[in-house]
Amino acid sequence: MDCENSDTYDDDEVSEGEEEKRSSEIYLPGQSRPLRDDEELVMDKSAYRLYYHLQVEAPSLSFEPLLDCLGDSREVEMNGVDPLTIYLAAGTQAQEEKDNGIIVMRLSNMRPLTAKETRDESDSDSSSDGEVGEDLDSLPEVECAKICHSSGTINRLRAHKFQESYLAATWSESAEVNIWDLSRPLLAVNDSAVMAEYTRNHESPTPLFTFKGHRTEGYGLAWSSCSTPFSNLATGDNNGAVFIWQSGPSNWTVSSKPYRGHQGSVEDIQWSPSEATVFITASTDRSFCVWDTRSGLRTSAMITVANAHAADVNVASWNAQQPGTLLTGADDGCIRVWDLRMVHRCYGPGGGGGDSGLTAHTHSFSFHSSPITSIEWHPTEAGIFVASSEDDTTSLWDLGLEQDAVENEEKRGSNLPVQLLFLHSGQREVRESRWHPQVPGLVISTALDGFNVFRTISV
Repeated sequence: MDCENSDTYDDDEVSEGEEEKRSSEIYLPGQSRPLRDDEELVMDKSAYRLYYHLQVEAPSLSFEPLLDCLGDSREVEMNGVDPLTIYLAAGTQAQEEKDNGIIVMRLSNMRPLTAKETRDESDSDSSSDGEVGEDLDSLPEVECAKICHSSGTINRLRAHKFQESYLAATWSESAEVNIWDLSRPLLAVNDSAVMAEYTRNHESPTPLFTFKGHRTEGYGLAWSSCSTPFSNLATGDNNGAVFIWQSGPSNWTVSSKPYRGHQGSVEDIQWSPSEATVFITASTDRSFCVWDTRSGLRTSAMITVANAHAADVNVASWNAQQPGTLLTGADDGCIRVWDLRMVHRCYGPGGGGGDSGLTAHTHSFSFHSSPITSIEWHPTEAGIFVASSEDDTTSLWDLGLEQDAVENEEKRGSNLPVQLLFLHSGQREVRESRWHPQVPGLVISTALDGFNVFRTISV
């Protein structure tokens, strides 16, 4: 982002070198000085291959990019010809409880930026009437189908494609967890005739299954991605209780007793991408735990990493390309990368509970100035991840970049980690940022003021 300043300076007061330094100053949202009244941040479009902002009636705390049949590895490049289509499912945080719902969206006709659009604003203003008409014809299209959610705000939503159905699980503020079939609303956003019927009849699918066994609301929610005959789901609440769900031929079964290993709330859950029975939980007690459902122990985790951070552990992500690597993000803005082999060695049986002097995390980044709200590994690039923070920024990182491999470090700024690829801002209260699983490098983020869909030149 560039900081645009409308001040004028007297040549006698500001030297040429000082003026150049002012104009080339790196501005870090959330870390640099506050903007003055006569300053504003200006988006540098040349840093993006695609960028769209989607305003919604009610903000979403949580969402999921949905798999589609349009193909994998869909490239988005500057000056690209083919428009992009993606599907999302999002849970709302409406002012009125009765207005909440799951919104299934089809975002289409999203065109990559052109070289002309990335030029200076003065150049972009000189378009002809014909070009304006062409721009109107290329506007993005949005189709939405709503499922009513009468149990209040949706704290978290996670979707999962299982057999022929697309399922969504929702955590609500009323301590209910529901499972929904998204088939009908997905059909509606793809077919105008079905959408007309869906709207005319005020259709709203009812939950396939509702669980009220949690004693309080929660945020921990995760589907297992391992290929098994059954679909496994884990839910964790603010009392530290974790229940395991499994699909049956016609219903769902939920464990009769919860897993309990935390002194605080379970903020996030992640299943192992390679072992169908293993999952981790992240908690406000500053720890994360590794569990194995085969052990039968429900009050003692297989591994507990106490004091994993100096503050609440808010989020976690398990690397699908390197299953031995884990990401965690904390309330103090710290991000850590963990080697699970070292975690087992330091905190597993006979490991001394972390008192051996060994360090189980390989990287620790304290770049963000506010709590980390979301973190996720890239689905196909092992060392790349995205993180969002309450400092109103979303950051892209690449662990493959090391200190001695980066040139012009002085130009970057000595306080910038070399692994930091890109810093995206412009949203307020960013809650989640996710990679699209079929469009390499495409990031979708949700915030108080809507969604951003973008791909940078960095990833």
